Amino acid sequence: MNSGSRKIRIGNGYDIHRLVPGRKLILGGVLLSHPDQLGLEGHSDADVLSHAITDALLGALSLGDIGKYFPPEDPQWKDVDSLYLLSQVVELINEAGWEIVNVDSVVIAERPKLKPQIETIRDNLARKLRVDLDRVGVKATTNEKLGPEGREEGISSYAVALLEQL
Repeated sequence: MNSGSRKIRIGNGYDIHRLVPGRKLILGGVLLSHPDQLGLEGHSDADVLSHAITDALLGALSLGDIGKYFPPEDPQWKDVDSLYLLSQVVELINEAGWEIVNVDSVVIAERPKLKPQIETIRDNLARKLRVDLDRVGVKATTNEKLGPEGREEGISSYAVALLEQL
């Protein structure tokens, strides 16, 4: 590669958490209401969307995964806001001389319907990622009653991130 070429990296991320009673349901920093009063089980706030995006960013630079930086056995991360974790990874990436070009993601859940909250979720993520809103894609889909998401046992998310060296 010649020295004048653009340096870009792409990463992908995935996360899934079980739906359980007695927990909050948070996606992209937005508190949602599940029709059966279920939330996501996890050490942090279990925000699968923020976790998938965090892993995509870390993966783009071959820096490991979210558990490397915020291990679930560490009590300081108990019930932590996953947008805070995301912001810490954005800081790490920026300090390494990289910027986020864009992020695209999908949340897989039968319920609740996410369409009414998508723009609020995108706005939350754009602020934490320090990018314009048009650089953050968030989609929602069902699993057509198939798999753990389809049986409403959990919610998952996939994300990709493109980074460019400054």
